[in-house]
Amino acid sequence: MTHQILLAVVTVIIGVGGCIAYFWLSNLVLDKTFPPRGSNAAQNLRRSGRIRPWLFMAPAIFFLGVYLVYPVFASIWLALSQGGEFSGLANFIWLFQDPKFHESLINNILWLLFVPTMATLVGLVAAQLTDSIKWGSIAKAFIFMPMAISFVGAAVIWKFIYEYRAEGLAQIGLLNAMTTSLGFEPTAWLTLPVVNTFFLMIIMVWMQAGFAMVLLSAALRGIPEETVEAAILDGASPWKVFWRIQVPQIYGTIAVVWTTITIMVLKIFDIVFAITNGQWGTQVLANMMYDWSFRAGDFNRGATVAIVIMVAVMPIMVWNIRNARRERD
Repeated sequence: MTHQILLAVVTVIIGVGGCIAYFWLSNLVLDKTFPPRGSNAAQNLRRSGRIRPWLFMAPAIFFLGVYLVYPVFASIWLALSQGGEFSGLANFIWLFQDPKFHESLINNILWLLFVPTMATLVGLVAAQLTDSIKWGSIAKAFIFMPMAISFVGAAVIWKFIYEYRAEGLAQIGLLNAMTTSLGFEPTAWLTLPVVNTFFLMIIMVWMQAGFAMVLLSAALRGIPEETVEAAILDGASPWKVFWRIQVPQIYGTIAVVWTTITIMVLKIFDIVFAITNGQWGTQVLANMMYDWSFRAGDFNRGATVAIVIMVAVMPIMVWNIRNARRERD
């Protein structure tokens, strides 16, 4: 433990020190190359002004290229090859004929339909309610708290809630403890077809509702008071003021929240892996990619699934970025 802490501290010191050293040296080299004094001072200042931003962005561009751009092209090649030789669309033909892919695709669609909608709705209602009570900041802290937990940590917590033990044994799962106390038999919740997928979805809704609440609360507070006061003077009920006056004015923020959660849902892996590992009909695309890449050792088929996920995410991501820019402008 001490060794790990020491290693972390040294890493931070080297990282921060390296950034400071790069910043100082790059400025020094640039000023030496284009000195801001002498007969060419004005021209040198213009040149250094054009170069300096790229000089500071160079490390980020380099690491993005190595760890993001290169893997994309490497994955495309793996998806289009087999055994180191070009195989065209053979891997994609296999994928679209595979029953597990059909199961994963259906489950991902269910996740897309349920999680972003419910998380955004719960976050919206929570934002409105917490803004209208005195202890709203405390309530917000508790609602947002699951965001501080990793997906695996949340999965472990909820696994105890869904835990099942045979009839006659002490039920340590909260859900089965409640059902048995009411006189019902314990149920293996995570093995129930279709329903078990929704049990997994609830975990992500629980985690993402806090994220939605924070953004939507800020948007609600940005609504001009005059519009709300005018609606109240016209006799509108609080319910109508909220749904017909306030919500339409924050559609842009709702869309950003919804699409952001949608992108995360398309890449969902941790919760499924930690709780069911794709068993009992809960398989999703990211878990299928992991199985083929690191369990079966077939990186070509694993990369094929990865490309499908990337293609599914890209349109939503582009739309989200454009919408965020439009909101900013």
